[in-house]
Amino acid sequence: MFYGLNKFIKKLLPKQLFYRGLLIVATPIIVLQITILIVFFDSLWIKTNKGMTRSLVSEIVTIIDIYNNESHYNKQMITDLYNQNFNFSVRFLENEKLPDIKVERWFSPMDRTLRRELKPKFNAYWFNTMAHKEVVDLRIKFREGVLQIFFPKERIQASSIRIFALWITLPAFLLILVAIIFLKNQTRPIIKLAEASEKFGRGEDVEEFRPSGALEIRKAGYEFDRMRKRIIRHLNQRSEMLSGISHDLRTPLTRIKLQLALIKDMKISKKLSGDVYEMEKMLNEYLQFSKSTFSDKTETFDISELIKSTVKKYENADISLDQPEKTIFNGRKNLIQRCLNNLIDNALKYATKVKVKLTKIRKTIVIIIEDDGPGIPASEYENVFKPFYKIDKSRSETKSSVGLGLSISSDITRSHGGTIELRKSETGGLKVMISLPV
Repeated sequence: MFYGLNKFIKKLLPKQLFYRGLLIVATPIIVLQITILIVFFDSLWIKTNKGMTRSLVSEIVTIIDIYNNESHYNKQMITDLYNQNFNFSVRFLENEKLPDIKVERWFSPMDRTLRRELKPKFNAYWFNTMAHKEVVDLRIKFREGVLQIFFPKERIQASSIRIFALWITLPAFLLILVAIIFLKNQTRPIIKLAEASEKFGRGEDVEEFRPSGALEIRKAGYEFDRMRKRIIRHLNQRSEMLSGISHDLRTPLTRIKLQLALIKDMKISKKLSGDVYEMEKMLNEYLQFSKSTFSDKTETFDISELIKSTVKKYENADISLDQPEKTIFNGRKNLIQRCLNNLIDNALKYATKVKVKLTKIRKTIVIIIEDDGPGIPASEYENVFKPFYKIDKSRSETKSSVGLGLSISSDITRSHGGTIELRKSETGGLKVMISLPV
């Protein structure tokens, strides 16, 4: 039960740190303001309005008693005194009836309080608080007519409610605004650190990172910067080491080629030449796989034009292309081309028909390469992305394959923040689907 409730609350909470911090700061302020407003509204404002309305109704009852008991001269004199001192306007409308249409507002505290005080004192009455801006029109059934009384709204409603509401809401908004400014300054270093980490994880160049913010955030930033420099140093050392190995291994391979050219027995020479060629190809693919991708710069280019030119270089009518005219992408152009070459080469080795398709779905570019070859068993979809992995079936019969094509393509795709999936093609072969975020 508690686990389900906790999960439901987590779904409702905002995902970003800034909005969570704002919620932590703003919630107590809003709750406090609402509590103060409710307490004031209930214990002070409503009670004050109730006392003012009760006093007004008592004065009206006095006027009714005067009209019942005094002479015409005294009625007029006392009415004038009421109009002068209490800001009343009283007049008697003979042969008039109360209006049939009620205009009382059930949601208005002023209307509700006035109705409650009038009901025990008078059997028939009618009032309107909306017809005039500053006064209330009250009509009471009296003998053969209606006694009409106009009085100011301030007699039954405290005017300080607007000022109080302003002082309640304005400081709350000011506090929340200050909290937003401070939270922005606190979360900005975290956002910069996250952006630098994401950029570095995709293999892009990160400019000199300067940690800022609170002590803990600066410490995390310094550790990230140190880790980044260690990884770059390690990759550079690896590249230098592999360059040395490449040079050292190519030299004896070249001497072996020269020795084979001098052998008179063509059968033995041809057999050994094939082994040397295979060794050289394996070395080249291994160096390509191990080469650091941080040397390539990120650029904005038309990926549709890149795919079109890549397919065109094969000069193969069995490769079909389906894509929009222009699709802009921000990434490392040479790596994307290497990824496409690996996948198309792999498809052409084992199939006769290859189909390349490019689509853009919202903020994702999808590249599909499928063939009509023998395909790959579904149980091997994860294994083929491992370096130097081969399937002991039709796809491993060719000696020139060293099992690095899909592994290189997977690394390039993931370095751009994308994914690569293998599925069964509609023609029975392999379908490779690459998804790249724009």
